[in-house]
Amino acid sequence: MKVKNLLQFGVVGFFLCTIGVALHHFFTPTSIQAENDLLLEEIQSYAEKHAIEPVDAKVDRVWKAIPGYNGLKVDVEASYAKMRKRKTFDEKQIVLKQIKPKVRLQDLPPSPIYKGNPEKPMVSFLINVAWGNEFIPPMIETLDKHDVKTTFFFDGSWVSKNPDIAKMIYEKGHEIGNHAYSHPDLSRYSRADTSTELSKTNDVIEKTIGVKPIWFAPPSGSFNEETVNVARELDMFTILWTVDTVDWRQPATSEMVNRVLPQVENGTMILMHPTKPVAEGLDTMIQEIREKGYVLGTVSDMMSENRIQS
Repeated sequence: MKVKNLLQFGVVGFFLCTIGVALHHFFTPTSIQAENDLLLEEIQSYAEKHAIEPVDAKVDRVWKAIPGYNGLKVDVEASYAKMRKRKTFDEKQIVLKQIKPKVRLQDLPPSPIYKGNPEKPMVSFLINVAWGNEFIPPMIETLDKHDVKTTFFFDGSWVSKNPDIAKMIYEKGHEIGNHAYSHPDLSRYSRADTSTELSKTNDVIEKTIGVKPIWFAPPSGSFNEETVNVARELDMFTILWTVDTVDWRQPATSEMVNRVLPQVENGTMILMHPTKPVAEGLDTMIQEIREKGYVLGTVSDMMSENRIQS
């Protein structure tokens, strides 16, 4: 009887063991791993097809200094972690990361900047202020209405006479740049005199609003190589423009708007001043530039290598 029981127990044990082995193979990580490996392969394949190389900053023969632009790469590990639970590929769960260029704007020799990177769908307004106080409030109102932040370049002597307006512009969230102190023709100035003009302006701006500019716009666009070098020694980059409104000639508002808008493209920087045509035409320009698919931003936004997220 004991032998019979032992045999029966052995048969049952063998049977259960066999089932256990089969179930183990059915539910093991082998099948799960295969699914996960396939998912990983899909993500890696997607990553290879959608990688965008970064663009290095460079000094162009025509446009001079041009900032770089970040590349784009799929973060395979992060994307896999998000999809792993469902074990299915989902493009909406792809995680992207930006890749910095090897050569950046600050790596370039001193050189003027006329535009942003041609891959960047952004437009910037450069508003040079040395007069035109009466047109500043309506311009600020329009910028506020559309939630647009831009860069105002202050003449130092204007700031010393109009500190409250300067503070108001800054407190509205706009960026402040240096426009020299007395609206001089810097192409005729010595290195020492240029340094005085720029330093004096930085001092009055810093004293008034507590900010030291990093962007410098030469009055009337007049400069020479020494001007650019001095600005860089003062930790500023020299900013010119891509498109000029020529608003100081007081053109009809529609004429100015219709001349400017067709010239807008990626990286365009538009020069303007506090004038009647700009105060009247700013609303239309903002709306139509956005309708073309461009983002409006400050000079710092434009010079940043950060990609515009679609």
